[in-house]
Amino acid sequence: MTKQASEIKPVLFVVTSCAVKGVTGIPTGFNLAELTHPMDKLEAAGIRVEIASILGGEPPLDGLEDMQDPVIARYWADAKFRHTLANTLCLDDIDPSRYSAVMFAGGHGTMWDFPDSAAAQKVIREIDAAGGIVSAVCHGPAALVNARRTDGSLLVAGKRLAAFTDGEEEEVQSTHVVPFLLATTLNERGALHQNAPNWADNVIVDGRLITGQNPQSASSLGNALRDALLA
Repeated sequence: MTKQASEIKPVLFVVTSCAVKGVTGIPTGFNLAELTHPMDKLEAAGIRVEIASILGGEPPLDGLEDMQDPVIARYWADAKFRHTLANTLCLDDIDPSRYSAVMFAGGHGTMWDFPDSAAAQKVIREIDAAGGIVSAVCHGPAALVNARRTDGSLLVAGKRLAAFTDGEEEEVQSTHVVPFLLATTLNERGALHQNAPNWADNVIVDGRLITGQNPQSASSLGNALRDALLA
């Protein structure tokens, strides 16, 4: 039996509040495609979305955005979206019971503020415990590195997932910039990282864990998340 979109609680999108790549001082932030492309799929299906960031307020935008991308361009020209983005909810203030799923968007900034965020871990733990969906794309799975279930077990242990690969990190010359290699660390936590070629559209659904490898996977992740919510 499929659900109606009106029956589904909102999906919480989470973006980074980190504006610099550690001690390098290189600007960073969240990836706009990884926010807007999944949002586009959900909103087109009538599923409501809300946006939070680690600190709340206006999150830093990664400068490497393709404003010619039609989905990005449409959202960027939308005054309501821009207002929402400039006033994101603070993750500390979130009541996880209000949401059917959480989706962590990427951007290099996530590597510094997602892994040890108690608020992110609480949202993941409580949404997972309630039978909701945990989702992330590209560097967004940095939020999953230290996430645990209510029984104390690591959320990713034994789970198939996708995330920004070590090879992709090398290609963007950030291997020695990021505080850790995401795919390697997830595997160390017991995850079964599904490595696809660099920049391949790669989305992995393992039960209520839905993950994507890179910006090229954002739309497909949105489709998978939508389909899971409506199932």
